[in-house]
Amino acid sequence: MEFRQSSKLSEVCYEIRGPVIEQADALEEAGHSVLRLNTGNPALFGFEAPEHILQDMIRMLPHAHGYTESRGILSARAAVAAHYRERGLTEAGPGDVFLGNGVSELVSMAVQALVDDGDEVLIPAPDFPLWTAVTTMAGGTPVHYLCDESSDWLPDLEDMAAKITDRTKAVVIINPNNPTGAVYPREILEGILDLARRHHLMVFSDEIYDQILYDDAVHHHTASLAPDLVCLTFSGLSKAYRVAGFRSGWLLVSGPRQHARDYLEGLSMLASMRLCPNAPAQYAIEAALSHPAGEGDVRARGVEELVLPGGRLREQRDRAWEKLNEIPGVSCVKPRGALYAFPRLDPAIHRIEDDERFVLDLLLREKIQVVQGTGFSWPSPDHFRILTLPHADDLDAAISRIGRFLEGYRQ
Repeated sequence: MEFRQSSKLSEVCYEIRGPVIEQADALEEAGHSVLRLNTGNPALFGFEAPEHILQDMIRMLPHAHGYTESRGILSARAAVAAHYRERGLTEAGPGDVFLGNGVSELVSMAVQALVDDGDEVLIPAPDFPLWTAVTTMAGGTPVHYLCDESSDWLPDLEDMAAKITDRTKAVVIINPNNPTGAVYPREILEGILDLARRHHLMVFSDEIYDQILYDDAVHHHTASLAPDLVCLTFSGLSKAYRVAGFRSGWLLVSGPRQHARDYLEGLSMLASMRLCPNAPAQYAIEAALSHPAGEGDVRARGVEELVLPGGRLREQRDRAWEKLNEIPGVSCVKPRGALYAFPRLDPAIHRIEDDERFVLDLLLREKIQVVQGTGFSWPSPDHFRILTLPHADDLDAAISRIGRFLEGYRQ
């Protein structure tokens, strides 16, 4: 008897770690060096965790041997709630917080608790593909609203409104955006929230990059603009605090809880089924959010200095954006947040019909791994996502190699 994968996986796609990565792994096993520009893993590029987080986590290890409360330890949840109270969510309390093994686990739980077969969830295009994958696995239908590249990748509110039906249950906002680096102004968020208000939608706000902002970009917490709506805010320590491997995330529920009692019972049940998040990483949350950053050693501080002029993340963003736009037939909107760029390949110059084949050919020839645009639910094979975490000189060299590759590339 042949055992086959569940039919529930037939439409699930997660290209950030999709088939191309298997070829990248094979190349490394054969002794080649592969530049991995596919996943936002700060540790891979020499970003060290803040020292005070590591020290507090080590200090608390003797207390982290057993199961915790299913939603997470009280002190860490209280730290998350206090973090958001300082940012305008004045009613936030520890009872509104769920901790998770990274934001990814919490996204899956939140969608599973809401979506019935055939329900629809509005998700941006381009998206972070986890949202589309978990909606599909829950039996729902991902409906992608377009973000407009000519308007700095801001959501097209008219397109979003046209795609709302009587089966639409929720809208997903990814701000700052992965993969485009867009940071949404207040008026765009208020426009989305007005649609959610009129159509009685739950709001899922993915804000994992809320501290990684460049130039004059300002991040607005979605929930602070809509105290009358049920909003779930997702964030964690992976990016701003550079501890992706700790798998340490949180979810904050805000808005009129009386409208979501049954939903929250389901969410609590799912939290109980996984017993609890990993205990040591919960203490990392409390250390990150409750303790003031140190002075002097860069490892003692957060991400603030890295995104200012002269900071490493800012320099890398600038260099990637400049070099991509120097390649003939390539254009790139300047990212205002996050850790990625999403350049466009002009179809009149670069005739890419299969962008997965394009990134595979790039990998095989140049040993550089990027992710194709269609892997982010973008409808045309004319974009790819590149990570901006390597040192600026390494990015310069890598993008120059991509440019040389494109000069002679034909499908």
